[in-house]
Amino acid sequence: MIRRWPLWEVPHRLAVSVLLVEATALGLVIAVAARMPVPEPFQLGHAALLGGLGILHTEIALGVERVRRRVMVGNHANLSSVWTFGGALVLPPVYAAAVAVVVHMHVWARTGRPRVPLYRSVYSAATIVLACLGGAAVIGFLGSGSEPLTAAGIPGITLALLVYTTINTGLVAGAIAMSAPQPDLARVLGRLDDNLLEVATLSLGALTAVALVVNPWLVLLALPPLVVLHRAVLVHHLEEAANIDGKTGLLNAVAWHAQAERLLQRSSRADGPRGVLVLDLDHFKAVNDTHGHLAGDQVLTAVAGALRAEVRERDLVGRFGGEEFVVLLAGPAVGAAVELEAVAERIRSRVAHLRVEIPTPDGPLTVSGLTVSIGGAVAPAEGADLRTLLQIADTALYAAKKAGRNIVRVGTPPGPVPPVGSRHGGEQAPDAGWLVDGE
Repeated sequence: MIRRWPLWEVPHRLAVSVLLVEATALGLVIAVAARMPVPEPFQLGHAALLGGLGILHTEIALGVERVRRRVMVGNHANLSSVWTFGGALVLPPVYAAAVAVVVHMHVWARTGRPRVPLYRSVYSAATIVLACLGGAAVIGFLGSGSEPLTAAGIPGITLALLVYTTINTGLVAGAIAMSAPQPDLARVLGRLDDNLLEVATLSLGALTAVALVVNPWLVLLALPPLVVLHRAVLVHHLEEAANIDGKTGLLNAVAWHAQAERLLQRSSRADGPRGVLVLDLDHFKAVNDTHGHLAGDQVLTAVAGALRAEVRERDLVGRFGGEEFVVLLAGPAVGAAVELEAVAERIRSRVAHLRVEIPTPDGPLTVSGLTVSIGGAVAPAEGADLRTLLQIADTALYAAKKAGRNIVRVGTPPGPVPPVGSRHGGEQAPDAGWLVDGE
C-alpha cells in the first residue's frame, strides 16, 4: 500500500524534501510541546474558537472555494490564513499548530479532494505549521508578560507577518521549483495579485488576533468581511478564466483581440509604431503523435514561457489555438521593422534551444529540436487596424513556411489599405497584394 502512494511518483529530490519538511514540523511541535507550560483554560477556548470559525468559514464558502480552485490560474492563496496567523499571534505555539492542521486539512477534505493528492495537502499543512511556529517565536521573543501580543505591538506583529510569509512562501516556492520541469519566477513566487491577497488575508488575521485579546466575541466580526472577500476573489478569478488560455497561461484569442484593439486605438506618435508577430510551432502534430497529448501540452507551456521571456511586460502575448501564438509589440523604437525582426529572431532561437523535460513512469523524457516559423508586420506611420496587421503577418508566416520553416519573415504594407478579413478572425483569406520581405 505504501509503495502505491502518489508521493513516490514525483522526482526523488522532491519526495525527500517533502518528507524532510514534514518531519521537521512534527519534530519542532514535539520539542516545543515538551517544554511548554500547562496552558490556561482561556487559551484552549481561544484555540477552539479560531478552529471552529475556520471550519465554519470553509463551510459557508464551500461552493465559492470549489469553483475558485477549479478556475483559478497560478498559485492558490488560502484565505484560511486569517485563522492560522491569528492563532500564531495569540496562542501557545502547539495550539497554533493544532489550529493550522485542523483548519487546513478540513479545507482539503471539503474542497481539495480528489484533485489535490493527500501528500501535497500534508506538505502544505507542514509549511503552515512551521510558519505559525516562526510567527509565534517572534511574538514570544518581543513580547512578555500575560499579554505578549500587546507588548510586541505593531513592530512585533509586522515582523511576525514577514516571518510567517517568508517561511510559508519559501517552502511552497521551493517545492514548485523542484516539481516544475522548467520553472519561471512568476510560477515559483506567484503573481503580484496573489501575493497581495495573501498579505491582506494575514493583515485581517492580525486584526482577528487583536480582537481576540480585547474581547473574544469580536472575532465573529471577521467572518462576514472574509466571506465577502472570498466572493470578490472568485469574481476576479472568473474574469481571468474567461481571458486566459488554460494550457499556456497566455491570453486566449478573444481576450488578445480585445486588448490589442484597445492598444492600437490608444497609440500615438510618441508611442512609435506597433508590431505584430504570428508564430506557428513547426511539425507540432509529430510531438503529439510520438509522445502523446500530455507531452504536447507541456511543450506548448514551455514555448509560451519562451515567448514571455523574450518580450516586455507591456507586450501582449496570446494563443490563437492549436500551435499558433501571436504577439503585439507595444511600440517598437525607430527602425521598427529591424527591431521587430530582431525580437522574432530571439524568439525563434530560444525555441530552437528549448529542452522540455517531461516526467513519465519510465523516467524523464526530453523533447528537443523544436522550431517555430514567424511572420511579422509593423503598423505604418498613418496607422492600421488590427485585422490588416494580422493579415500581413499571416501572409509573412506562410512565406516563412514555404521557405523551409524555422524562419522569420516580416511583411511590409504597400500603403493605406481598407480593412479586410483575416483567417484568424474567421473571415476572408488574404489576397496576394501584400509584400513580404524575403519572398
